[in-house]
Amino acid sequence: MIKPQRLQSGDTIALVSPSWGGPSYFPDVFDNGVRCLQEDFGLRVREFPTARMPADTIYQHPELRARDINDAFADPKVRGIITSIGGDDSIRILPFLDLDAIKANPKLIMGYSDSTAFLAYLNLHGLVTFHGPSVMAGFSYLRNFPEAMAEYQQVLLQNQAISLRPFPQWADSYQPWGPAEHIGQVAELRSDDIGHRWIQHGAKSSGRLWGGNIEVLEMMKATLAWPAPDFWQNRVLFLETSEDKPSPVQVGFMLRNYGMQGVFNAISGLLVARPKGYTSQEKAELDQEILRIVAGEFGADHLNIITNLDLGHTDPRHILPYGIPIELDPGTETLQLLEPPFV
Repeated sequence: MIKPQRLQSGDTIALVSPSWGGPSYFPDVFDNGVRCLQEDFGLRVREFPTARMPADTIYQHPELRARDINDAFADPKVRGIITSIGGDDSIRILPFLDLDAIKANPKLIMGYSDSTAFLAYLNLHGLVTFHGPSVMAGFSYLRNFPEAMAEYQQVLLQNQAISLRPFPQWADSYQPWGPAEHIGQVAELRSDDIGHRWIQHGAKSSGRLWGGNIEVLEMMKATLAWPAPDFWQNRVLFLETSEDKPSPVQVGFMLRNYGMQGVFNAISGLLVARPKGYTSQEKAELDQEILRIVAGEFGADHLNIITNLDLGHTDPRHILPYGIPIELDPGTETLQLLEPPFV
């Protein structure tokens, strides 16, 4: 894996919109996330052309979105790239990415949700990439979650190989975007439903992280961004669902495809995020569906399967570095990254 240099206070990061042009509709939410990066992380911010570009223009021109990423990687003054927000069509930028230039200038690139398309794709080509907060959905709300703030600083600025421990509070949604008094405010801080659920225990295992948003991964199948069959050996697959809230049955349909590819008998573990918008009953049904497909239909009863992780569309979310090995210890029910993500 090609690791980037860690960030330091005073470094310049590029802000880009590789999917939806959310900042053009809700600039106050974007600005609040920018302030967090500047004030709490000591980073300099440089907005690239797509950052506040009108959403219609961004949608019509995937080549412009890719150009921003290419230019940010090529610029020696830029030490990292963070997305403004997700969306639903960043897979369209992949043919325009300059892989040679990107690999020659490795640096942090981070987002989640629809960013899965290019994060997973670049990792297939050897680059450590980062599934984590975006500016609007993440950093703009980070001051609600001091434990996550400390963890992000440990990962990004101190290059620590962290353990993934449940955050003590979380939020399922934000206050509606638009009114000034709602900026940076979550709908409700929750302390219920805390903790990882080890729904299946195997032997202690480890593998390199890969995955992302399950609906975006569906768009990637059978394209230039999809792994070869031998890729799955010694991987830990992580999955999260979007605000569109696919049902447990729909998630099961998607998992069945992985089973038919032989994935569950090749990987070393399966991590599934707390699903946004689910009731307690639906979360229980999702756990049952995962076991029914993975262990029941495809015989992977040896696999460590952990659900309800803080790595999806609820806030806050852990930063997961693609390509970095993680150890799953069912005896202690702990998850430990085995290497720092940066050089």
